[in-house]
Amino acid sequence: MMKVIYLFRASVLLIFVSFSGVLVKAGWVDPDTAKEYHSTAALTKGDDRKYALVFSDEFEVDGRNFKDGSDPRWTALDKNDYTNDALHYYSSDNAQTMGGILNITTEIKTKTFKAFNETSKKTFAEDKHYKSAMLQGWNKFCITGGIIEVRAKLPGNAYTGGLWPAIWLLGNLSRATFVSSSDFMWPWSYNKCNADYKYSQEINACTKTQHYGMLAKEGRGAPEIDILEAMGGEVGPLPHTYMEKPYFSASLQISPGVEENRPLLGYQPAKGTWYSGMEYGEVTNTTLNNFFYGVTLVHEIEEYTYQSDALSANMHISSSHFDDFHTYRLEWEPSDFNGNGGYIRWYADDFLVYGIESNVLNFTGSMIPNEPMYILLNTAISDQWGFPIPCPDGCSCECYECGNPDCTCGLPNGFCQNLPAFFEIDYVRVYQAADDPKHELGCSTESRPTATFIEGHKERYTIDGQKEPLLPVQHGGGSCIQDSDCGGERGHCFDMNTCKCKDNFTGPQCLAHSGTYDEPTSTTNNSRFSVIHVMIPNSLVAVLSLLSLSLLFAIGLKSRFYEKNGYRYIGENINYDTADNDVHQGNYQRYGVLPFPKKT
Repeated sequence: MMKVIYLFRASVLLIFVSFSGVLVKAGWVDPDTAKEYHSTAALTKGDDRKYALVFSDEFEVDGRNFKDGSDPRWTALDKNDYTNDALHYYSSDNAQTMGGILNITTEIKTKTFKAFNETSKKTFAEDKHYKSAMLQGWNKFCITGGIIEVRAKLPGNAYTGGLWPAIWLLGNLSRATFVSSSDFMWPWSYNKCNADYKYSQEINACTKTQHYGMLAKEGRGAPEIDILEAMGGEVGPLPHTYMEKPYFSASLQISPGVEENRPLLGYQPAKGTWYSGMEYGEVTNTTLNNFFYGVTLVHEIEEYTYQSDALSANMHISSSHFDDFHTYRLEWEPSDFNGNGGYIRWYADDFLVYGIESNVLNFTGSMIPNEPMYILLNTAISDQWGFPIPCPDGCSCECYECGNPDCTCGLPNGFCQNLPAFFEIDYVRVYQAADDPKHELGCSTESRPTATFIEGHKERYTIDGQKEPLLPVQHGGGSCIQDSDCGGERGHCFDMNTCKCKDNFTGPQCLAHSGTYDEPTSTTNNSRFSVIHVMIPNSLVAVLSLLSLSLLFAIGLKSRFYEKNGYRYIGENINYDTADNDVHQGNYQRYGVLPFPKKT
């Protein structure tokens, strides 16, 4: 009956393609994503390309855990955050799915961990009094170009400061919170040979030899695109801007940065001293973010010190963004291989927030990122974000512990009462343009490899005590009593009280949909996104569907006739012990006349 099966599959494929218009060939699409969201149109004017879904996570399955080795899409960190004067510790226990959403919980909970003193070169026990979560797709799922859409509800109270929820992208050559992977890598997006940067940009265009599979004379790095960084707080005027809290920032962070006559923090830049030509949304009433222009990355040797720039805009938001779900969208067109062209645009509920075209970056010679980048979702706590600045009179601001009377003077009003707080993510969806070579899937692509470099420096990306940066995803093996403990239809609970996952599902309890790249590249198991265009008129679809069904029916009758009269179908899967059997594949022969039985 192989012919019947083949024709049936072809008919189903034909019908599926005719209704969708584009057949997605990417194994990262969540089966819980409704078909109506398998394609989208760009909001950028003039972009008429068809965008197909290449990744999605609907978080519909309750109880998913994102601990290292538990999920193919995300890794929830279990480590201290050493960046941005962080006051929290990241724990995978603080991220889980429930009620069809991803819940990132920030809470008051003391964590004691082993820290390292750079001066004494000794370890010591350190306490942090807040726990939160960061999910990152580092070295699992990355894109170069496309549309990212996230529907989320911000954590806590809109008018209380101190929480730092973020949705962002980072180049795969840097792993967030792993400081040694970020030094001299973040946030470079520069592909010119400049002697001033040959020490501060580790992979720079002055290098004349190939290393780690990368081209000679090519600058690489790990730029950052912040889709959203939300700032809650009390309403009131802010210096030198009409913006008020609460607001969220949309930013591109890149190096090299402006080194002289930099704008003063809190002030508008003087004419000619900063980038120009950025787009600001009218409906969203966005404006330049004058509270953050970038940071200076200081190193003991002056030649290694460098400047990063933040091209950032602020949009005022309301309590609705903390009480209800809103959609945040990024449209990213990467520059070409030589660093020319490209753009980035941010949207909130489909209204333009901010836009940067490639010509804006001519000010420093940097470029619109064309690196493979991964998605991050997290809530941080930092004394540099929403906390009283400057420190209130009579307060040392040396501790920020809720319940400690010596510390409360340095905390935002109502901060402790605002915890626990929940950053809720309804979905994450990623689209790419069909047949555009600049839009690629993979964390190590042919044009921008990262795998060999990471392998050669894996200590930079690895948690202390582990041998590898990421544990392999566990395929079943979780403890169980009944099938419902293994995702119900996604797996079974076997005699040894362990889960065994069905095809396309993974994780200890089989709760996660498998994520795979369809076509391996020469560098890793990542691949360039590929789609098949098949556009068929509906009238022709109807005719072809009727013909296919008629043919199936006719073949079915024929096969029943042969079988009834003692014939067997000889298909391509029947093998014989000698090469002398002149049996044509696909024919019917009477039972008993086969010179050799089918081998099993």
